[in-house]
Amino acid sequence: MRDLFLLDPDVVYLNHGSFGACPRPVFETYQRLQLELEREPVEFLGRERRLPERLEPARLTLAEYVGSPPGDLVFATNASSALNTAIRSLDLRLGDEVLLGDAEYGGLDILWNWVAATRGVDLRRVPFDDLDPGPRTRVVFCSHVEWTTGRINDIAPLCAAARAVGAVSIVDGAHAPGQIDVDLVACGADVYAGNCHKWMCAPKGSGFLYARPEIQGRIEPPVISWDYVEDAPFAQRHRWQGTRDPAAYLSVPAAIDFQAEHDWTSVRRRSHVLLEEFANTSGLEPLTDTFSQMLGFRLPVDDGESFKHDLWERHRIEIPVLHVADSWVLRVSVQAYNDESDLDTLRAAVARAALRPSA
Repeated sequence: MRDLFLLDPDVVYLNHGSFGACPRPVFETYQRLQLELEREPVEFLGRERRLPERLEPARLTLAEYVGSPPGDLVFATNASSALNTAIRSLDLRLGDEVLLGDAEYGGLDILWNWVAATRGVDLRRVPFDDLDPGPRTRVVFCSHVEWTTGRINDIAPLCAAARAVGAVSIVDGAHAPGQIDVDLVACGADVYAGNCHKWMCAPKGSGFLYARPEIQGRIEPPVISWDYVEDAPFAQRHRWQGTRDPAAYLSVPAAIDFQAEHDWTSVRRRSHVLLEEFANTSGLEPLTDTFSQMLGFRLPVDDGESFKHDLWERHRIEIPVLHVADSWVLRVSVQAYNDESDLDTLRAAVARAALRPSA
């Protein structure tokens, strides 16, 4: 399927997890919408409220795809912006406890540190399996798929435990939609944010924010403007974000259709098998055995940045090397456009590198 994507054919691209990759047919839909916008901006954005009428079918298609009731999901630029919207709206106060997983995305860790510094909340970070909300817990925050390890967390029991003590459960689903099946009602999170531009293969700038009805009134939109009416439905209050290009949002149904046309269940299964074979033959230690298309490996090197530089300069392998908890992690993503030769190239490069023996 490599020809269906726009990626440089001279690059071994094993980094879908960072920014995704948009298939040609989806990108063509995106560009067609952008051209339509530029030809008549008033017609596209302003005349007789036509943009809301166009956004609504796209939003409902996405809601169905991730198992959300129609009124509980809104578009967002990405998961980080959606989580900022929700978290910064919460009335957190001095002494409130926020319970977090210890493998959360670095950008969101920065957000929570800011919340702690400005609101005086107590942050407690523990491994996902040790997350146990108690009477002081006001928020439980975790990832559905961990960004460094690729581990898929069973979030439904944790969300239920949070609700039992009156805490708000917030899930970072940046890597989940498109990589695994997502059913937002079944997972039970009060707030869930996801990306469409990663594993769903939609254009950059498309994501979503989901909130259960009980908490929707506590979440203020990032932009208070024309659609803001206090008693208006959640989806309406968060719809208008000022003048911006909505083409990425409107292209999400094309990405969903692309996956349906190309039997994405089989694509994910094949990608998982390729990654599992690499885990069994690379000589590297995988960080989890619960993964789909993305998996982190412990990298026994002293200088991960030099290792990453060498992979790029000598082998043209695009792959992240992450510094986590005083160690280095090689994160491998496998998508529809990858094949055995890509993993063979990485395997050979790893074999030629001067790696320290694993402890």
